[in-house]
Amino acid sequence: MALIPSQVLRVAILLSYFSILCNYKAIDMPAHQTYGGSWKFLTFIDLVIQAVFFGVCVLTDLSSLLTKGSESQEQERQLRKLIGLRDWMMAVLAFPVGVFVVTMFWALYLYDRDLVYPRLLDNFIPQWLNHGMHTTVLPFIIIEMRTTHHQYPSRPCGLIAVCSFAVGYVLWMCWVHHVTGVWVYPLLEQISPLAKVAFFSCLTVLINIYYVLGEVLNSYIWDGSKCVIDTDKAKAD
Repeated sequence: MALIPSQVLRVAILLSYFSILCNYKAIDMPAHQTYGGSWKFLTFIDLVIQAVFFGVCVLTDLSSLLTKGSESQEQERQLRKLIGLRDWMMAVLAFPVGVFVVTMFWALYLYDRDLVYPRLLDNFIPQWLNHGMHTTVLPFIIIEMRTTHHQYPSRPCGLIAVCSFAVGYVLWMCWVHHVTGVWVYPLLEQISPLAKVAFFSCLTVLINIYYVLGEVLNSYIWDGSKCVIDTDKAKAD
């Protein structure tokens, strides 16, 4: 039995994301006042994705609790829809985007932080908030994957959805640059147009790899658990 029920963990994680988002939005940064506001940053988009995802998880838990013992087929149908939405968000958005943000941010930060997180931001964003945006996302999503089995869509459908998100964000960045003349991330100011195309292509491939990684990890965790349970049952028999 888990030390902390997964339902309680989800509520705690959801509240932490609300806290992070509220504190981030309260910061008076020049970048927030320009075209696109916070929505031009993938980190902020990811925080919203994670908050919405865990909100759906909590709503699913509540619905499951309320429909427990109920014979209403309509309630069961609505619950299945919620579970389907939860699993789709986990597979296509929460895991691949979350892992992508954490790994890319810290890889670039360790290489040259000015490429992605200029030192000027230290005057606006405290360290705890930086880690809330760029570090805790990973353990939170791993905890969710470990505590709940998620049904992944077919791989082609999942990859198409992930590619659509990646291409959509690239187009959004290009549009922001078209309007403002400034790239969202300093790194993009330093590379040629051809290098940008290669860079965006590599990032799209990487986020697709993270999708497959999530699918494999989910199967490994839960297929392995099923095997252990089946083995224990066989021994008991």
